[in-house]
Amino acid sequence: MPITIDFADAALVAGAFLLAGLVKGLAGFGLPSVSLGLLALSRSLPEAMALMLVPTLLTNLWQALAGPALWPALRRLYGFLLAAGLGSLAGAGVLARSDAAVLSGLLGLLLVASAGLALLGPPWPVPSAGRERWLSPLMGGASGFVAGMTGSFLMPAAPWLAALHLPPQQFIQGFGLGVLVVTGALAAGLAGHGLLPTDLGLASLAGVVPAFLGMALGQRLRHGMPEARFRRLVQAALGLLGLWLVVRAFG
Repeated sequence: MPITIDFADAALVAGAFLLAGLVKGLAGFGLPSVSLGLLALSRSLPEAMALMLVPTLLTNLWQALAGPALWPALRRLYGFLLAAGLGSLAGAGVLARSDAAVLSGLLGLLLVASAGLALLGPPWPVPSAGRERWLSPLMGGASGFVAGMTGSFLMPAAPWLAALHLPPQQFIQGFGLGVLVVTGALAAGLAGHGLLPTDLGLASLAGVVPAFLGMALGQRLRHGMPEARFRRLVQAALGLLGLWLVVRAFG
């Protein structure tokens, strides 16, 4: 039987990862959330999550390992990371038993909430060392659980890590480690529940080159635009995308 290729769909998938990589290169985050938000416009959330796995794993492996702050980030965040991985496995179990359309709407709500908090909300207070020791695993577990259900690791991971006032390179590598751990656990969870068919796993490889190209372009463009302004633009775009997913799921 001849293999048929939907070139229009392939172009949409490549474009989603190119744009998501561009955002990640400029802002240092956002590849899973942007790619999921775009892919979920035309396919179910579990299918979109399967497609984003390999590009997300490889780009965040590079982000986590490229730099001098790997060991400081691991020492500071090991409890957060361990809990995030376990939470992601639990969230994937919920995904396997839930209505994909409802979870797509939940992803939209998370994107809207993340954008609103980043644009309008006050920064989280800096926790004391004592509070950080027990809050960090709780925040990691909550972030992983949400990521297991929706694929998005933004809430509450991003505001929590920002509240720790990590040095910039430690924040970048720590966030990359978080996404790497959660995405690896999510892949295992999806496979264990029969939500990661071989054809989607192979199709995910097609997003790697566009994602890295977008990252390279974004890093090059980062020097020409104030970072704070671009982050606001990204958050506004994510909020609008999330609002559309909410309307589509619950409207």
